[in-house]
Amino acid sequence: MSAKGLKTLIRLSKWNVDEKQRVLVALQGREDQILAAIQQAEQSLIHEQQVAAQDAAGVGFAYAAFANAWLARREQLMQMLEQVRQEINRARDELAEAFNQLKTYEITQKERERRAQAEMDKKEQAFLDEVGLNIHRRKDKEEG
Repeated sequence: MSAKGLKTLIRLSKWNVDEKQRVLVALQGREDQILAAIQQAEQSLIHEQQVAAQDAAGVGFAYAAFANAWLARREQLMQMLEQVRQEINRARDELAEAFNQLKTYEITQKERERRAQAEMDKKEQAFLDEVGLNIHRRKDKEEG
């Protein structure tokens, strides 16, 4: 694979990692929304319990219906929360996989660059050795 092809793969992998991170952040935001809805529903239940306790004759009979609806809503929110958390786990796994792939490409690129630099250094050293040898030969000729 050419160096240009590897750089393209790295760029594509970085985009993929960024996309996976955006998905994960969105899922975590959804989780926060669900948790807030659960907390709000619990606050609403507490408020309704207080109102029902104060006016048992007027509002108290309606509390049972409210409590049943609240339990159904809470169960629905808990199921949504569980589903989002499973999606978050999958998204984290996908992000980790994409990140590992990116790192593999980057390490391969660095190794190629290191080998290319070592080859250039070797050629430069050979050239300098040749120059030094020629200078040494000239000196020997001039002295001898």
